[in-house]
Amino acid sequence: MSSNSLGPHNKAAVSRLFELTEQLSAEFAKTAIVRDRQGGNAKIERDLLRESGLLNLIIPESYGGHGVNWQDTLQMVRSICRADSSLGHLFGFQHLLLATIRLYGNQWPEYYRKTVQGKWFWGNTLNPLDTRATITPDKQDWRVNGIKSFCSGATDSDYLIVSAFPPNGGKLVVAAIPSNRAGIKINSDWDNMGQRQTDSGSVEFHDVRILDSEILRDPGPLGTEFAGLRSLIAQLVLTNIYIGIAEGALTEARSYTKSQSRAWFRSGVEYATSDPYVLHKYGEFWVELNAAILATDYAAHLLDLAWLKEERLTESERAQAAVAASTAKVLATRAGLDITQRLFEVTGARATQSSAAFDRFWRNLRTHSLHDPVDYKLLDLGEWVLNGKSPTPGFYS
Repeated sequence: MSSNSLGPHNKAAVSRLFELTEQLSAEFAKTAIVRDRQGGNAKIERDLLRESGLLNLIIPESYGGHGVNWQDTLQMVRSICRADSSLGHLFGFQHLLLATIRLYGNQWPEYYRKTVQGKWFWGNTLNPLDTRATITPDKQDWRVNGIKSFCSGATDSDYLIVSAFPPNGGKLVVAAIPSNRAGIKINSDWDNMGQRQTDSGSVEFHDVRILDSEILRDPGPLGTEFAGLRSLIAQLVLTNIYIGIAEGALTEARSYTKSQSRAWFRSGVEYATSDPYVLHKYGEFWVELNAAILATDYAAHLLDLAWLKEERLTESERAQAAVAASTAKVLATRAGLDITQRLFEVTGARATQSSAAFDRFWRNLRTHSLHDPVDYKLLDLGEWVLNGKSPTPGFYS
């Protein structure tokens, strides 16, 4: 069996993991509205994820994990996002960061074993667009100074994926270090309108020591076609977050329409569920969402095929997976924004009451989607369709 294979495809075991995910999702849903208003760190819920063992989904069974493939893992991310997209975001990033270790370095067997044994939650400070953190040599090791923004999950994490640039230019350096390393200051300054419990604030590095053995350099960031899958995993994590938000919004809107909404006086029908305009809009929502789901699951399928190729992955195979991921991202963003914005048209004026909290779906999706504009996905897709140009491997493509 390849060191990168994702388990023996034990359907019964995967089914139990899906059931466990649904149980946690239902538990998170009970407090999702209150916690969205409060913001801050969801410590209780994070610990439930720790104890569940679901943080180890993609870790191969030979290292103590579940060995679940990407398509199933991403669908579990989607399941949690239906209830709470902040927790789903953190859950998805856990698997992205574990994939980063596998794709960029050769230390992953040790980190995988310790993640399982210690029930580690990983935090992110790999933001390649924020160049304020620098890394300099210190004898046989290194020192990092500066600050990083959008550090999702850093609060209450056990380990961090850290990135920094040499001060005089050069390639991005990525490392994996303990979150409690001396000199790290994790700030609680995330104050955006959505994704309010993702702990996506800033992290400061004050002369933080990085051991040479902690740097992920073989092959390093984007070092091979296989390493280039990291960006596609990131895209599909986000895409499944959007779909989960849209599914959660549609489920709650449907329940509200059936139990609370009133037919408009000019409709000529007794119940909102018989209003032709309401029915028409639910039909539109269904078409949009299911097109996005099908495209996303297909992209995840291609990711699984590419993942199993490891270093045998070709440029053409990666390009096919990248195009599928970008297509899914565009569809999910459009469908999600449309559904979360227009759900009020099928629920009615009373659905704008703060107690219903329907606004959280749009706030969460809108906040997230602005961090990676889909216009540039469409640009890549246009180049692919018209000029036959493959997407350039990067941190967002």
